[in-house]
Amino acid sequence: MSIYKEIEEMHAEMCSWRQHLHQFPETAFDEFNTAKFISEKLTSFGLDVHQGLGRTGVVASLSCGKGSKKIALRADMDALFIQEKNQLSYKSQNDGIMHACGHDGHSAMLLGAAKYLATHADFDGTVYFVFQPAEEGRAGARQMIDDGLFDLFPADCVFGLHNFPDVPQGHFAIKSGAMMASFDCFEIVLSGQATHAAMPQKGNDVIVAAGHIINALQTVVSRNVAPADSAVLSITQVHAGNTWNAIPDTAVIRGTYRCFTETNQQLIKDRLMQITESLAQGFAITAEININPENAGYPVTRNSDAETALAISVAQEVVGVDKVNMQPVPSMGSEDFSFMLEEKPGCYVWLGNGSSDGGCLLHNPHYDFNDQILIVGASYWVKLVERVLHS
Repeated sequence: MSIYKEIEEMHAEMCSWRQHLHQFPETAFDEFNTAKFISEKLTSFGLDVHQGLGRTGVVASLSCGKGSKKIALRADMDALFIQEKNQLSYKSQNDGIMHACGHDGHSAMLLGAAKYLATHADFDGTVYFVFQPAEEGRAGARQMIDDGLFDLFPADCVFGLHNFPDVPQGHFAIKSGAMMASFDCFEIVLSGQATHAAMPQKGNDVIVAAGHIINALQTVVSRNVAPADSAVLSITQVHAGNTWNAIPDTAVIRGTYRCFTETNQQLIKDRLMQITESLAQGFAITAEININPENAGYPVTRNSDAETALAISVAQEVVGVDKVNMQPVPSMGSEDFSFMLEEKPGCYVWLGNGSSDGGCLLHNPHYDFNDQILIVGASYWVKLVERVLHS
């Protein structure tokens, strides 16, 4: 096990950063105070800091020696629209918003690595510390890329990290290939003829049609995707009507589908549209289908082989061979770090947050990042930089 002594000594400071960010969370593309806090810390470490990519993104650069190799390390900054139910001294002060996914911890770990590397520049090349906004469903990674992230900061490879409840505290889970699923969402707007609830024959019932469509969509995966492949389609919202005695003229169905191959991604989309359109026609109503409103879809998070082998080796050095799971079951969750992995080779790893007892699950109002793993994550980042940019 190889945890840096200076990083251990920095633990209380990293905790204070993390808890400050937890106390003042901000959601996608509104991370102005978060970005200011992070930028001020990075500047105080002596790093060159760039702001504004992806609206609120922050990128800091650190170079040492004459080497041309460049590595990017990414942490996400945004919080979620969730009302915190923890009773913590540092609980969220922003009503209806909380860090329920651990991005406060991710940012604190990367700040810790940046501070250490700024004063222990035992490498030959350039490190880019990327603090990204809007990971939670708003594709902040894609926005940063579109704004010129890899043009301004031409990394050769890129690495990401996420805490994971129910992976043992301080353990890693890493694999090559698909690590997390693609993410697509959909909205179906059904339109028919409204009528009195006592006279259904005079209208076209969008609510009954919606029920049939919802049931039929549950066959998309079970009867179209090969049983050996993983995929899921879930209906998450249904909205229709506003009174007891009238059949409305519109109903809205929303949901998501996720899988691990582009082939299945297209298959699910095609079947969703075919089934919806056919059933709508059968009920004499119209269906407007919108896939990925606001351009929200994410591709599969797919790790490259060489960078994964490197990440495994570094993680084993930091925490020990027995604490690195090299065959984790890929998650049906999604991650917009996938956009960065489409641009550059790299690896996305999970760092164990410990037990989820007491509701400490991602996107749960009782979640809290485990501060004990801050030194593990920061040490992993430092060791990765030193290995990639060895002098």
